[in-house]
Amino acid sequence: MTIALIGATGRSGVALARALAEAGTLYIPVARSAAKWAALALPGDLRASDLHDATALKRALAGAERIVSTAHARFAPALLAAAEPGASFVLMGSTRRFSRWPDDHGDGVRAGEAALLASGRAGVMLHPTMIYGAEGEDNVRRLAALLARLPVAPLPGGGRALVQPIHQGDVTRCLVAALHRRWDAPQTIVIAGPTPMPYRAFLRAVAAAAGLRAPPILPIPALPLRLAAPLTRIIPGLPRVSADEIRRLTEDKDFDIGPMRRILGVDPIGLAEGLALTFGPPHTSA
Repeated sequence: MTIALIGATGRSGVALARALAEAGTLYIPVARSAAKWAALALPGDLRASDLHDATALKRALAGAERIVSTAHARFAPALLAAAEPGASFVLMGSTRRFSRWPDDHGDGVRAGEAALLASGRAGVMLHPTMIYGAEGEDNVRRLAALLARLPVAPLPGGGRALVQPIHQGDVTRCLVAALHRRWDAPQTIVIAGPTPMPYRAFLRAVAAAAGLRAPPILPIPALPLRLAAPLTRIIPGLPRVSADEIRRLTEDKDFDIGPMRRILGVDPIGLAEGLALTFGPPHTSA
C-alpha cells in the first residue's frame, strides 16, 4: 500500500509521520515547504505541492493507493479530484461542523464532508473535538497562560457547557487505525476524549496540571465577553481570545465515541493522563 501523507509538516501530520516511521511504514510526505520538512529530519522524500495547485497536487498523489490528509477538510474536493481513481482516503475534519454558529472553518468542514460522501469513494473523514497535547499546540497551554494572569475566570454561563477534548496521541492512533482498515464506502466518525465534562472542570484540570491555582469562576453573559475579546489583542501578556471562541463556549460539545471504539479500536486516554503527558510531571501549586 502506497501512502501519501498530506499536511506532513502540520501538527497532526508530523505526529502521524513519526508514528508511521516508528512502525516502519513507508509513506510519501506531501507539503508546501521543503525547508520545514527537512528540519524535521523524518524519513520520506517530500513531494512539494500547494493544495491550491491542481496540477502539482495530481503529480504529488500519483501512484498513491491510500491518501491520508491532516490538512483542513475544505481541501477534500481537490484531493478527490487529484487522486488516482482507485485510491481510498483518510481525511481529518472537525466537530466544528456540528456547531450551530456558522463560520468559515465549520463551513469548510461541512463542504469537505459533503464532497467525500457524494463522491462514493472509499474512505473516512475523522471529526476530532478540540485536540490538545500536540507539539506546539496552543489550546491548553494558551489557557494555562491566561489562567496564570487572571484573578478570576470569567466564563459565559459559569462554564457549564460540556467539552470532550482528545489528546493528540489518540488522534494519531485513530489515523493509523483508519489507514490500516479497508473502507468500502465513504463515512464519517467522531473522535473525542472518553468523557464529556463542564468547561469549568476542564479549566481546573488544566490549572492543576500546569501547577497553578485555578482562579474562581465568575459567571458572565456571553455578550459582554465577546465585546471585550478584542482587548486581548492590545493588552500586553494576555493570549488572544476571539469573540467566536467565546461564543462557542456556550454550546455543549459532547459526542458518542462508540463508533471510534468499535470501528477503529481506539479507547482514548482520560484528561488527567493526557494533561500529564502535555505538561510533564505534576507541578507544585504556585
